[in-house]
Amino acid sequence: MTTERTEPVPRVDPSTTSGEREALEQWLDFHRATLATKCEGLDDAQLRTPTAPPSDLNLLGLVRHMAEVERGWFRNVLAGEKAEWIYSTQEDRDRDIHATEEDTYEEAFATWQAEIAHARALAAPHGLDDLGVGVHRSGESFNLRWIYLHMIEEYARHNGHADLLRERIDGATGD
Repeated sequence: MTTERTEPVPRVDPSTTSGEREALEQWLDFHRATLATKCEGLDDAQLRTPTAPPSDLNLLGLVRHMAEVERGWFRNVLAGEKAEWIYSTQEDRDRDIHATEEDTYEEAFATWQAEIAHARALAAPHGLDDLGVGVHRSGESFNLRWIYLHMIEEYARHNGHADLLRERIDGATGD
């Protein structure tokens, strides 16, 4: 099964003149779209393939991981929801990364996009200085600005991984 979709995730360069909030949201969306771009055109087997042993990191796992991260920061920390993990379990906290033959990109992509849509809706009414009503597992509270910055950092780090994984799969390189 290929993962090509009729509507690829658009990747738009962030404005060079936007205000702070708009810039943060544009950079976050840019990095979200970058991860999707790294996965385009590969089949499920390729997306599940860890290409940098001894690490078992794979592109499908990164998409699933970012769905978990979106959920954790926006639903649980910002909104105070008690959303359970999507993929991870107490027995395997890295289950999001540990993709099996039964795990598909179609499901992971849809879940990830749903979490992104929910994150946008939860963030919309808040100002950057607004503290989340939930508490992180560290016991600390975080404002929306910090969450946006952390999410950009999280995606940027994992997009670096995705770039290397993709190049090992089929030689594709790029932004």
